[in-house]
Parts: sequence; structure tokens; C-alpha cells
Amino acid sequence: MITREIDGFPYIEYQAKPCNVKLLENDSMQLLSQYNSRRSIRDFSSESIPKSVIKNLLLIAGSAPSGANKQPWTFCAIQDPEIKKRIREAAEQEEKLSYDSRMNSEWINDLKPLGTDWRKPFLETAPWLIVVFKKSYELQSDGTKAQVYYPSESVGLACGFLISAIHSLGLCTLTHTPSPMGFLSQILMRPKNEKPFLLLPIGLPATPCYVPAIEKKSLNETTFWF
Repeated sequence: MITREIDGFPYIEYQAKPCNVKLLENDSMQLLSQYNSRRSIRDFSSESIPKSVIKNLLLIAGSAPSGANKQPWTFCAIQDPEIKKRIREAAEQEEKLSYDSRMNSEWINDLKPLGTDWRKPFLETAPWLIVVFKKSYELQSDGTKAQVYYPSESVGLACGFLISAIHSLGLCTLTHTPSPMGFLSQILMRPKNEKPFLLLPIGLPATPCYVPAIEKKSLNETTFWF
């Protein structure tokens, strides 16, 4: 409901989530525990996930802040097995080239604890793939261009919202960025103003599912207090 106009634009009153300051520390600890349990997985169950769930996840992603509210993102949600197969074949072709010749020895060594290689079976096993595209500009209906602002930052925020929401539902994902990713534009027939940004398989973990025993940096290593 519009409650007032400011400089000729409609404004509504913000409805804040109820917050008890006395309980914030406890609530934040619970949230920390939840987020600390998030892991990137590569072994997915093929169990189906309802389309309605994916719709809601994408609506959550689309609620992220963006420069001048331009929302410079496009989400492609893929369930079709044939399209997933084409994406896997193209991704593995690029990944094999990367592992064989594009990536230097330091990069390869840094990846060894994660157990990755050029093979990406999860691109077919996971019930859904979400490909996120970044718009470098808007295309108007008459073919003219319109500006967007901070597109990389904005799309990155939307991806963060999406990954957090996936984990909050008990689902799993993996941030996959085969490089180069131009094949995604071709397979999904995206216009020239959109560039692939991130590929996210979404589903339940396989049983069993193992992940590398790695740790995050400590707060002392990443934070300065002033």
C-alpha cells in the first residue's frame, strides 16, 4: 500500500521483521551454525524437485538489491534431460582443455584437495540446473540500449541470495563456472547483451555423499575491527 509520495515517487512503509535485541546473539549463533553446515557437493541424487520450489527460489534471488533497481539478471532453469546433456558435453569439453593446457600447475595443485577434474556428471544427475546470466545493458522493445549499473555486483548479490535460499531449504548446490562459458549462451539462445555468470546444479545430495575435509579462514584472518 502506498503511504506517501517523496519527490513525486510512491513510497510504502517498510515492515521490519520482529527483532528482540536481547535474543540477537543466540539467534545469530543459530544462523552461524546453519550456514557453517553449507557445503558445495558434486554427488547429487536424481530425485525430482518440484518446479514450484525452483520458482520460489528464483523469486528469492530476484529480491536481491541491485544498482538503481535495474535487476540486470536472467535465470534459465533447466530440467530437460537433453539440454542438460548438451550442457554437460560442452562444459566437459572446455574443462578438459582447461585441465590439460589452460590451468597452470599452481592452480591444479590448489584444486587437488577438492578432488575435482574435467568430468562433470552432476550436470546431468542433478534434477535442475540454474544458469545465471548478467546483462551488460538492457535491450528496449524498440531495439535501443538502456544502461544498467554495477551489473557484476548486482548479479553476484542475487547469486548469494539464491545459494543461501537453496541451503536453507535443505537442498544442495555447487558454484560451477566452466571457462569460457559462451556455449551456455548458444545452447540457451540468449541475446547478445547477456553473458553467462554462474551455473548452479540444484538437488538433494546422493546417499552417501562425501565432501572434502576443508576449513574456512578464521575471523582473525579476514576481519579488522576499528
